[in-house]
Amino acid sequence: MKKILLLLCIISIGCTRFADTCNCQEEIISKEHMFCEKGAITNQVVITNLRNIICKGNALKVVFNEKFKSECVKAGDRVNFSIPEAIYTQEGTLIIPACSKVVATVIKIEKPRIPNKNARVYFNFECLILPDGTAISMSARPKSKDSSLKENGWHTAGKLTAWTLGLGIVGAGAGTGFAFIPNPAKLGVGYAIGIPVGTSVGLITGLITPGLNYHAKAGEAVIIILCEDLCVNKQCS
Repeated sequence: MKKILLLLCIISIGCTRFADTCNCQEEIISKEHMFCEKGAITNQVVITNLRNIICKGNALKVVFNEKFKSECVKAGDRVNFSIPEAIYTQEGTLIIPACSKVVATVIKIEKPRIPNKNARVYFNFECLILPDGTAISMSARPKSKDSSLKENGWHTAGKLTAWTLGLGIVGAGAGTGFAFIPNPAKLGVGYAIGIPVGTSVGLITGLITPGLNYHAKAGEAVIIILCEDLCVNKQCS
């Protein structure tokens, strides 16, 4: 009986020392702040003795690892992103090391539609992989009104401009031809008729055609917003 009690005492002392060494009781050390990306809801970070907790609503910048085309992927495909530069709090605490990876899954793709409706790609950013290979579960989405990625307004405007100018030139040519048939002096009249008609038809055609697919270059940045707290564990010491 004495031997059993002695053994239990030794085990108890050993467990206590292990707990002290491992800092198993989590304690908040400080509350710090991220450098805000555009669209962030909060910039709060909780620093404990065991982990750094990036609070829900913080925004992070990630970049595509390789070229992305919405017409070449489907729901369920994995897409790799990177965090090229280390992320620190305003107070100087390293939160995420440089060259960390983020893995996202394509959860939905809306193809281009008429009238001039661009493709939309919906991602779930679900895993952060640190440079040492540690994988951390996360939940984040693109920071946009509908949580999708799509071509911006400049690309859409460029498409409409191309249609408008292209058919405007065709209209000008047609007007010139018509003007020369009865009388070369009516060239100005031909331009006056042909160019407005061509540009109008071009604009209308651009508006009623399908929109653009979503394309991104390798290294193109995307802002994502955390849907849940992101907890990056510290090494036990």
